[in-house]
Amino acid sequence: MAQVSIEKVSKTYGGTVQAVREASFVVHDQEFLVLVGPSGCGKSTLLRMVAGLEDVTEGTIRIGDRVVNDVPPRERDIAMVFQNYALYPHMSVFDNMSLGLRIRKVPRQEIQANVQRAARVLGIETLLSRKPGELSGGQRQRVAVGRAIVREPKVFLFDEPLSNLDPDMRAEMRTEISRLHHQLGATMIYVTHDQVEAMTMGNRIVVIKDGIVQQVDTPMALYNRPANRFVAGFVGTPRMNFWPARLGTDEGGMLRIGEHRLKLQGTMPKSLAQLRDREFILGLRAEDTSFAASAGSSPLSTELTATIDVIEPLGSETLLYWNLEGVTATSRVPSTTGVSVEQEVPLRLNLSRAHFFDPQSGKTLLSQPN
Repeated sequence: MAQVSIEKVSKTYGGTVQAVREASFVVHDQEFLVLVGPSGCGKSTLLRMVAGLEDVTEGTIRIGDRVVNDVPPRERDIAMVFQNYALYPHMSVFDNMSLGLRIRKVPRQEIQANVQRAARVLGIETLLSRKPGELSGGQRQRVAVGRAIVREPKVFLFDEPLSNLDPDMRAEMRTEISRLHHQLGATMIYVTHDQVEAMTMGNRIVVIKDGIVQQVDTPMALYNRPANRFVAGFVGTPRMNFWPARLGTDEGGMLRIGEHRLKLQGTMPKSLAQLRDREFILGLRAEDTSFAASAGSSPLSTELTATIDVIEPLGSETLLYWNLEGVTATSRVPSTTGVSVEQEVPLRLNLSRAHFFDPQSGKTLLSQPN
């Protein structure tokens, strides 16, 4: 396997449209790295540049110690799994999986062994004689992955491979690909717009917006310590709650959210005190807003009364939607909590888990107080 280095890589179309802007990060040997972001952010373009399917406008891409900017795709020792499977309908599963090896004139006995081994790993040994049209979507995706495995490349590239599958099959294939990564010890780069896939599969995640890398970190570091408001809102379900806010200059500390003045309970950390009398964006995740009566103690909190607009029971938990200063907010509460639409309930905001963002740049102003 090999390390992949992306060094100030940019891609411009027509001299004006910048799809990727000075992206820099390293995919470590045997790492599973996920590129995630909204549609059109440049993640697939970046993956295709690694594969050699798109030219690099500026910057350098290395696979191992070799600069591959001008190396043809077939000589990069990579294997790519596409969104649409790209299987030949007239060929059997065996022939689809072995095609790359046959083109490279690998000995027949070795081809047979490689295909059988890959089929065994993916649980498709009984499907080798079938045609793609006789397979389910999940089975076709396994064949596409198997075709990549048999080549034993330095790097595996996945371009939204699960987007055509139904939710149950997506969940199953997420597990399969993660298990495959552990079995092969392979270097893998995986593109998706689904942050749940990114969080559950990646050793590290690259969050991209408008062609610019926003943050590169582990899943939980992105969740707990986002670099800016975009990352905070994109990573996590439901999305983080945001309100324009200000801390009062009085000694006790009064949190102002629009016309609401909320008294702080607990000792204000020195780091938070530096935001006094300054406009900022307050960010809180759904699990950090709860019923005041059941919230328990926290180092710093504030309470408000909210009217419930929508209730979403999810089995083990329930999501409550309410409004504060024209902003729809979400709370995550236990499913055993009794509440009804249009009911007024006391909610506690756990500010020891809050995030604070600059209103103009969106950058995080300080680390969490706790």
